[in-house]
Amino acid sequence: MKKIAFTILSLVLMMPSMAQTNFGSFFDRGIYYGLRLGLSLPTINSDEELLDGSSSKAGLCLGAVIGMQLSNTSPVYLESGLYYIEKGGKGYHYHQVAGSNNSNNKVNKKFTYDLNYLEIPIVVKYKAEIADDLTVQPFGGGYFALGIGGKIKNHEDKETSPSFSSDGFQRFDGGLRIGCGIEYQLIYAEAAYEWGLTNISHSDFESSHNNCFYLNLGVNF
Repeated sequence: MKKIAFTILSLVLMMPSMAQTNFGSFFDRGIYYGLRLGLSLPTINSDEELLDGSSSKAGLCLGAVIGMQLSNTSPVYLESGLYYIEKGGKGYHYHQVAGSNNSNNKVNKKFTYDLNYLEIPIVVKYKAEIADDLTVQPFGGGYFALGIGGKIKNHEDKETSPSFSSDGFQRFDGGLRIGCGIEYQLIYAEAAYEWGLTNISHSDFESSHNNCFYLNLGVNF
């Protein structure tokens, strides 16, 4: 997955030069660039109790995109880019009080999972014009992501540990992305959801998956 992610990033970075050299006016007519800033609301669904963060937490979503029209005769675009996205979740673990046999004597420990990623999305987008300078843009595709930092926080014991470690999560992630955007002149907004298909747990017998709803605002030019 690491090799695939770097290959895709290289292609994204090469697109502008390709547009100006090899493909001439075909790409000149159908390329756009964009900046995005928004809110992520992620969760982690895991079979392993100590890694389950099925309650959502708020995070930052920041990125830049490039889109390319696939056909001169239809408003279908291929869009990719590079994002910094904060994912993770919150969970509560119940532990029996030491020395007590009473099932009601349990400690409720709150855990927060912060997983920060660099992410490359690849989606196909259709731009439907509904009024002058106003388009609705449904899209679908996938993403590849590399974990670059984050912490697992045990609020009860005031302990922290790295999110990406042998006791935490794997760094590489990938999955599906589906959503819809709306654009008026240069202003753009979108809502989307990501389903993580990669098992980010180190266990071969239990699975952990990222899921994330996000809202972005930005500009296209």
